[in-house]
This record gives sequence, C-alpha cells and structure tokens, in this order.
Amino acid sequence: MIAIKADGDLEKVAALLTEMEEIDYVVITAGSFDLLAEAVCEDDDHLLEILGRVRAVPCVTSTETFVYLKLRKQTYSWGTR
Repeated sequence: MIAIKADGDLEKVAALLTEMEEIDYVVITAGSFDLLAEAVCEDDDHLLEILGRVRAVPCVTSTETFVYLKLRKQTYSWGTR
C-alpha cells in the first residue's frame, strides 16, 4: 500500500495512478494522506521502480509505503442485503 501526499487536483493524480498496470486500488482519502494506492509487485526492485513512477506523477509531494507481510482478513460485503 502506498500512501500519497499531493498538492493540486487529487482527481487528476488519482486518474494518473489508475493508468499504472501494477496499481489495482486507488482511493482519495481524508486525514494524513491524500490518496492510497495498492500495488502488486514481483519483488523489492519492482516496488522501487513503481515508487519512482508514483513519485514522478505531477503534484505528488511524498509517499509512504506499507508492505503487507501477512493478510489475516479480507472481506467484500459491500452492497445491499
């Protein structure tokens, strides 16, 4: 998961992030970060390459990366009941 701080139009930043093949999840957030992007990487070198592309997106001012070590729960119960 890559947490992103950005200046400017967050919709434009989000649109550019969604164009990256390795990124499968992008949300605009409230709080300490402006966006969160989940990237699927082959290895550390691939992650480093993706981070370089994310940091090169216009208006991105900083990133913080969270590497998943173990997935304990994932639920998709969105929608109507």
